Amino acid sequence: MKAPTTQNKPGTAIALKLMAVFLFMVMAAMIKVATQNVPSGQAVFFRSFFAMPIIIAWIWRAGEMREALTPKNLKGHIWRGLFGTAAMALTFAGLGLLPLPEVTAIGYATPMFTVILAAIMLGERVRLFRISAVALGLVGVMIVIWPRLSLEAIGTAGTIGALFVLGASILRAFVQIHIRTLVKTEHTAAIVFYFSLTATTLSLLSLPFGWIVPTWTDLILLIGAGLIGGAAQILVTASYRFGAASMLAPFDYTSLIFAALIGYLIFAELPTTETVIGASLVVLGGVLIIWRERQLGGGRSRARAVTDPKG
Repeated sequence: MKAPTTQNKPGTAIALKLMAVFLFMVMAAMIKVATQNVPSGQAVFFRSFFAMPIIIAWIWRAGEMREALTPKNLKGHIWRGLFGTAAMALTFAGLGLLPLPEVTAIGYATPMFTVILAAIMLGERVRLFRISAVALGLVGVMIVIWPRLSLEAIGTAGTIGALFVLGASILRAFVQIHIRTLVKTEHTAAIVFYFSLTATTLSLLSLPFGWIVPTWTDLILLIGAGLIGGAAQILVTASYRFGAASMLAPFDYTSLIFAALIGYLIFAELPTTETVIGASLVVLGGVLIIWRERQLGGGRSRARAVTDPKG
């Protein structure tokens, strides 16, 4: 889990990234089924706790256990854990209320909010190009969620779900901003390990708010989601060893294809016209931002390499 290297194997990098994105969508589908019965905080616990053995085994195999266990900025890891865990909980809650493609499309708003927060919190200068890309992406997000904001829909589960996922996107933008600072002093192994640890611990705070004894089916889904999520995180990290983050970032958007296929085959969900049009604009805006970030370089690529799509 080292920081991305200059080793150039684009085919391997792309294959690993696509596999990771697919596994994250499989994980999301499992969570979507489980959260029909299980509270989202409980789902976060299983997702985080059962990912840890895979992450620890990977760190140990890479010979980076000392780096993982000796953070230089423990407070920074805790803050990253707070933002990331809250984002994960909101996403899981949204998955129980919305179609999978819609959750995926709204989640694409994160790069837009990241640019806005970078200007406010880091003092980054945002020129017309990125402002235009952000505006385009936010218009796309509004198109996706607009049917959920109509007078007839206000107050329904769909509206609440859309607001949950939008809130998660904003929190993941805070995670991106925070990690841009964190990667200056922290090893990648430490960032990945301590997020799993803090997410597992923080999710236990939701225990008094309605945890249940899951059925065997839900238990298998929750444990499987944790194991698959951990494996997907490893694949994401591994992909950045073989290719630049700026090259791999656009492949995050293949998640909408996987979400549409899984949504149709498992949940009989079809993307709405609004979702397709809005997602197209969001993807275009996101790709433009990624292209601009490639020109700017800096901590953006390293931050992307240790931030998975679920927080």
